[in-house]
Amino acid sequence: MAFYSSDSDDEYEDELEEIALLAAAAVIVGIEGLHEDRAASRLPSQRYLRRPRLLPNPRQNTPWQVLYDSQDDRAFITTMGIDCATFRYVLQNGFARRWNTSPIPRADTNPHGAPRRGRRSLTAEGALGLVYHYITSAMSDTALQQIFALVPTTLSRYRRFALEILRDTLRQLPDAKIEWWTSLEECEEDTNLIVARHPRLRGAIGGIEGMDLIMAESDDPGIENATYNGWLHSHCTSCVLVFSPKGPLKTAVYNAPGSWHDAKGTRPIYDKLQDNTPPGYFLVADTDFPRGTDAVAGRIHAPLETGAQLPQDPDEREELLARNRELVSYGRQTAKWGVRQLRAGFGRLRLPLDINDPVGRANLLEISTVYMRIWQEAEDDDIWEDFENVTFGELRRRDRVARFHHVVME
Repeated sequence: MAFYSSDSDDEYEDELEEIALLAAAAVIVGIEGLHEDRAASRLPSQRYLRRPRLLPNPRQNTPWQVLYDSQDDRAFITTMGIDCATFRYVLQNGFARRWNTSPIPRADTNPHGAPRRGRRSLTAEGALGLVYHYITSAMSDTALQQIFALVPTTLSRYRRFALEILRDTLRQLPDAKIEWWTSLEECEEDTNLIVARHPRLRGAIGGIEGMDLIMAESDDPGIENATYNGWLHSHCTSCVLVFSPKGPLKTAVYNAPGSWHDAKGTRPIYDKLQDNTPPGYFLVADTDFPRGTDAVAGRIHAPLETGAQLPQDPDEREELLARNRELVSYGRQTAKWGVRQLRAGFGRLRLPLDINDPVGRANLLEISTVYMRIWQEAEDDDIWEDFENVTFGELRRRDRVARFHHVVME
């Protein structure tokens, strides 16, 4: 006959406790192993493709070659933001000559030596395609490797060199010139365009708008402090852009430290308004935009601030409010088809810029400000209208260039 014993319960509880401890230890070991695997997958050595995993010849049968051989305008605009004619125009007016006659900078070669065109992985067409894919997309380097069949070192070297060549080429092209208003006739022509829709803005010749681009954080405390914008609570670089009503950019100040006040970065534009603009003409800005010192008083007009005192006379008050509505309308128009189109059309500007490469950052910004004709319908509406709230990972997954090539985004 069996009898109840408290020792049996104690043994059973000890056994359950031991099983629970073993299970907890197994979970902890599993989690640690998962963290180690995840950390290993993020190492640079695990984030690129080596030659055996790429197509054998970068000049034959790559996705880029298929795209280029198609000579399809829609495909060119979707992946590079320009049509076939513009691509050929840039290629034939300086880019190809510079690519074919300039040695690619390397630490182990003679910078003044003769270029070895036959040994290069990309032709001039391929190099131009690479740099356009880069600036108009948010793709990772791995995706660009797949499209152009290049190993990481070659990809980064070619991209940097091609960016410099494209910058120098655009500086010499009349159609790409960024130039301030040069005559009274030009100012009058632009103000007539604005007055046709906003009759109370006689004298307005364009709009001015600021743009802040996110940057990666620096390990250098001095640089980190210089790029930190307390208003935005992030590290960024500041730009100020001036647009004419026809669309072209008239001048730009870019790559300024994010900690600078807008008034400091806008000084070169204040000088142009004071010294190079006929009397009576002005720019339209947002309410918060600094309007400069007394020397440029009246040269930047903005909507009324909240709480501003209105005239007592009903007619004067109505006229002031009507003009204020036109200032708001034109200011929003400048922000929408100017700054917003620039940031939304050039996918590279949506990602944090490299804090350790000020030259490359300046080249990217200068090149991006030249090209404003991007097909908005190539991407989802919220990428254009609400891109500030879209995560970087989502930007890369939904990048129009990646979707065109059907590359696998990590």
